[in-house]
Amino acid sequence: MTPIYAKTITNFNRLAQQIKKCSMVKELESVYASMIKTNANQDCFSMNQFITACSIFHRIDYAVLAFTHMQEPNVFVYNAMIKAFVQSYYPVQALDCYLDMSRAQISPTSFTFSSLVKACSLVSQLGFGESVHGHSWRHGFDSHVFVQTALVDLYGNAGKIVEARRVFDEMPERDVFAWTTMISVHVSTRDMGSARQLFDEMPERNTPSWNAMIDGYSRLRDVESAEFLFNQMPNRDIISWTTMISCYSQNKQYREALAVFNEMQTNGVSPDEVTMSTVISACAHLGALELGKEIHLYAMEMGFDLDVYIGSALIDMYAKCGSLERSLVVFFKLQKKNLFCWNSIIEGLAAHGYAEESLAMFSKMEREKIKPNGVTFISVLSACTHAGLVEEGRERFLSMSRDFSIPPEIEHYGCMVDLLGKAGLLQDALELVRSMGMEPNSVIWGALLGGCKLHRNLEIAQVAVNELKVLEPNNSGYYTLLVNMYAEVNRWGEVANVRATMKELGMEKTCPGSSWIEMDRRIHQFAASDKSHLDSDAIYTLLIELDWQMKLCGHVPELGSVSF
Repeated sequence: MTPIYAKTITNFNRLAQQIKKCSMVKELESVYASMIKTNANQDCFSMNQFITACSIFHRIDYAVLAFTHMQEPNVFVYNAMIKAFVQSYYPVQALDCYLDMSRAQISPTSFTFSSLVKACSLVSQLGFGESVHGHSWRHGFDSHVFVQTALVDLYGNAGKIVEARRVFDEMPERDVFAWTTMISVHVSTRDMGSARQLFDEMPERNTPSWNAMIDGYSRLRDVESAEFLFNQMPNRDIISWTTMISCYSQNKQYREALAVFNEMQTNGVSPDEVTMSTVISACAHLGALELGKEIHLYAMEMGFDLDVYIGSALIDMYAKCGSLERSLVVFFKLQKKNLFCWNSIIEGLAAHGYAEESLAMFSKMEREKIKPNGVTFISVLSACTHAGLVEEGRERFLSMSRDFSIPPEIEHYGCMVDLLGKAGLLQDALELVRSMGMEPNSVIWGALLGGCKLHRNLEIAQVAVNELKVLEPNNSGYYTLLVNMYAEVNRWGEVANVRATMKELGMEKTCPGSSWIEMDRRIHQFAASDKSHLDSDAIYTLLIELDWQMKLCGHVPELGSVSF
């Protein structure tokens, strides 16, 4: 090696180190100026480093300018440029760059095709992906694990499951990432049978493969299978724990979700923002205010930023747990507020009966240029229902499609039927149900029946019950409500007829409602006629005592409510 050549290599290495140390765009500009002076902008190794740095700083324009001034870029420079285009979300330019590379008769590498496959995923045009697949085969990468795995992922994301499986099955060698990718493709289409078969055949399993299976069962609400795999896992990462917590929460097993969170902490695994949001949401559904406060404090002590995800979860939790003031404090402390934050506070105000304030918050959201969605309008219509604002509710309902292009869904119709029913406009409510562009469900007819009960309209109530008989033939609640309505107006013959019908159908209330209370950081669940609680004997003794004291005070029960 000549002294001049050795000096040149040293300079280029020093230049590469300078590029890596750049922490500001200005520094990168200065380094490039030095490269031009020393002709290092024609050195492929230095340009590779420079283009990569431009990508990190999101200055693709600098990378393009430097690349176009190169006289003879090699495959590594082309690879860096293609990857920079992909990372900057310019997939078409990445594919164009590959075409230039082909015209220059520069042979691609496996890294070329891995970036090109990602570019095809961003373009969302399967034709490009098929062309890249053909090129990879032509250049001898048909057996390259890394490239073929990327193609499996590409076809899977495009919904071409047969093609993805064909690529996978034709791979002469498969590593654990190839197996995991194919399993994830089957999971994405909810084909857990195929996913489980591959999982069982895997010669070696990694944590992501276990996570993919647990997530798949969670999506299908198969808690038992998810739980079984979770308990079998040899190693768990933060994704494993969070997926299992989410699985329990999505299936309304909130106490189990909190138990897994506690177990996670015991195992020394630190939660992330997604975990915290899910756990806070579980507290919200349980009404566990004190536990929610502790988790809020824990999040602050762990250094979590009060971002839109944790923030919206806290707003919702405090509102659902009855602490509207804390909910508002969190909301106003948030520096950035997305739609979820606004929806949470609008719903919280509406649920606490602050209808005017809820509507005012909606107007404030509009002024902030935040576009509402269907969930927003459910809260707005609920606020109108709480306050009996019929005309306001009607106007908001119409404005959904008129001003925001949001088509009303079944939940919105349910809110309107509830609003009109509680206001005594039962004929209007019935006409709205019959004019719906979709088939009304049991919630719609149940809301109408509730309005009939409130205003003692037996005629429309019978219409609602007839529909509910078809939709939920085994639900005794609607029959019970109708019986009570007949009893209120002393129509005992109809009471007897409905009771006889219920007896013939063998109806009884098999799924009583349940509620939770929080005491000393423990969640206690109660259901009607349930005696599973450890203190049930003491609880029922106290209830008998309270009933006796109420009678001494002159309380007379409503005879219109007929028990069975």
